[in-house]
Amino acid sequence: MTQNVTLALETSCDETSAAVVSDGRTILANIISSQIPTHQKFGGVVPEIASRKHIENVIPVIDQALTAAGTTLADVNAIGVTYGPGLVGALLVGVATAKTLAFALNKPLIGVNHLEGHIFANFLAHRELKPPFVALVVSGGHTSLIHLKDYNDLELLGQTRDDAAGEAFDKIARVMNFPYPGGPHIDKTAREGNPEAIAFPRAFNVLEGENRFAFSFSGLKSAVLNYLNSAGQRKEEISIPDVAASFQAAVVDVLVRKTIDAAEYTGTSKIVLAGGVAANSSLQDKLTAEAAKRGLSLYYPPAVLCTDNAAMIACRAYYQFLAGDFADLNLNAVPALKLG
Repeated sequence: MTQNVTLALETSCDETSAAVVSDGRTILANIISSQIPTHQKFGGVVPEIASRKHIENVIPVIDQALTAAGTTLADVNAIGVTYGPGLVGALLVGVATAKTLAFALNKPLIGVNHLEGHIFANFLAHRELKPPFVALVVSGGHTSLIHLKDYNDLELLGQTRDDAAGEAFDKIARVMNFPYPGGPHIDKTAREGNPEAIAFPRAFNVLEGENRFAFSFSGLKSAVLNYLNSAGQRKEEISIPDVAASFQAAVVDVLVRKTIDAAEYTGTSKIVLAGGVAANSSLQDKLTAEAAKRGLSLYYPPAVLCTDNAAMIACRAYYQFLAGDFADLNLNAVPALKLG
């Protein structure tokens, strides 16, 4: 049987990635060029620098992916690319490159929602996984609950009203003088602390009458900052591991409770974790335990597929290809592209 080969590009933030995936589920190559060392000295991603790095890296990364996959451009059936959400300059590099390849090769062009790509990373890690399921997408810019009814039928159940969970992690990490990206450092430090040491708030009910699946982390972020500032002014000793553990517990408690609630609300027996924060060990452990209590199955990808990568974009593009969901050469970057 002839393979369906998808070449995909991901340039939404600070990773330049190209991947070659066969039949939507088999990774032939997934090359990721990270810019973390470049941006660390600034404490976060500098959009203009990220865009310039993507321009330098995108063609070499494509070449590496094709070589690693043992394939050529002539073997490719479709070109997938992230067109949003993300940094507009960074997205434009990938979109322009993908449009050029699609035009030159006369192959279908498929524009992929970056967040949907994160969800579909689970299909690469778990070949047996099929819809329907509830997906918790947790990253630096987004925190959302999605009901994936079928491969191309997604319903947005709720999302953050302010800070995303990953954004809160990064901001608290910066105040605690952890290097960028701060989330993994909080996760590591929290293992040495007491998660019940400090009673930080949990926004289980965002607003009276609001969507039960909405999130809010700005109040928690402010509470942690106030705690650190007040303790510093009083010259009190601060246990960084306790702060990290208590903050992380507050985030995880909300994420887990709402995800379990969403699974029960939709009647699904499967839960999927997606996005960079899906690699957080506390979130994985607590959600695994709570899902098991209720007879629910939990899936999450390995760390390399949690963070930004083109393999997940290729997987999503494959199912759009099957549905005939193609883009034309007017495809443009949409930095605030919505989920669902």
